[in-house]
Amino acid sequence: MIEVNDVTKSFHRGETEIPVLRGLSCRIPAGAFAFIVGPSGSGKSTLLYLLGALDEPTTGDVRIGGRKLSDLAAAERDEFRRRDVGFIFQSFNLLSNLDAVDNVLVPYLPTNEAADRRPQAVELLKQVGLGHRLDHRPAQLSGGEQQRVAIARALLKQPLLVLADEPTGELDSENGAEIYRYLRKLQLERNSTVVAVTHDRSYIQPGDLVYEIRDGRIATKE
Repeated sequence: MIEVNDVTKSFHRGETEIPVLRGLSCRIPAGAFAFIVGPSGSGKSTLLYLLGALDEPTTGDVRIGGRKLSDLAAAERDEFRRRDVGFIFQSFNLLSNLDAVDNVLVPYLPTNEAADRRPQAVELLKQVGLGHRLDHRPAQLSGGEQQRVAIARALLKQPLLVLADEPTGELDSENGAEIYRYLRKLQLERNSTVVAVTHDRSYIQPGDLVYEIRDGRIATKE
């Protein structure tokens, strides 16, 4: 269960305080496929970053599985992100000097686990149709192929939580639909909770949980 309790988040530009989230609360059950929708600048991505412990709320709290993220020490937050969260961003966040396999292994390269996980990384890339691109670097891959590398990186963790920030924003409709097929497969087969920020409601299906954010607050829940 994800619990967001009366969260505010403000940023400072010089001496000016800019409020982004204004007392936002929501609940997302474990194993759900949830969408965060709303206009640009409404706070969608900010909320996603808070869920992934990439940032902290100004006030209020975020709890994942009963754990209050702001109570975790820095090392515990790092471990939470590395072990339990799969991040998928619009910009792919691939490292240009690494091939597809090593980009999938990025969360484990600083540890002794990368070598052990390499066969699984290769298999996941084959599952997403990139078995012929294993030694290719990002510049040699199309946008859809790069995003599939990012999907494989998220799958490798078998994460409890997948956070996708406009994962199809730079893709055509065919590649976009394929990305969501992989995300739904992950949700169904591994009971992962998927939270996706999107401007495109065409990917929403019956049974999905949908929160609309406006002006930093939940405007509607579907």
